[in-house]
Amino acid sequence: MVTRAADYALRATLTLAGLPPGARMCLSELADGCEVPPAYLYKVLQSLARGGMLAAHRGVTGGYELTALARSSSVLDVVEAVDGLPLLNTCVLSGGCHRAPACTAHPVWHQAQERMREVLAAARIVDLAGTRPAPVGRRSRGTHPKRMGDR
Repeated sequence: MVTRAADYALRATLTLAGLPPGARMCLSELADGCEVPPAYLYKVLQSLARGGMLAAHRGVTGGYELTALARSSSVLDVVEAVDGLPLLNTCVLSGGCHRAPACTAHPVWHQAQERMREVLAAARIVDLAGTRPAPVGRRSRGTHPKRMGDR
C-alpha cells in the first residue's frame, strides 16, 4: 500500500513540476495547492530534499524548487525517496516467506509486486506534470502580476 506520505510527496512533486524550472513555492502555498496539512508536508519535503529531489531556499525569495533529478525521475523514484517501495504482501520481501513452497498465491503476489513497480517506474514526472494544470491562483516566487496600467 502506498502511504499518505508518498501520496503527499507525489502531489508536491507534481505541483512543483508544473512550474517553470527554477521557480519556487513557499510551504504554505504548496500545502494549499496540494491540499495537505503544512506540518505534515514539511516533513515530507525534508525527505524529498534528503533524496536530492528538492532544493529548499531560505529568506524572502525562498521556497522549494524541484531539482533536475526530480524533473527527470519517475513516480517510483518519488515514492522510494519517502518510503521505499511499497510492498503488497510480506511474502515479497527479499527473504521471502516460510509458506512460499506450499502457497499457490505466492507467484501471484510476486507478479503483482513486479507489475506495480513497472507501472510506477514508467510514469515520468515530466510527463505527468505536462498533463495537469498549474495550481489555480498561485504564482511562483520571483514572478509578479501586472499592475493596472502596466502593459
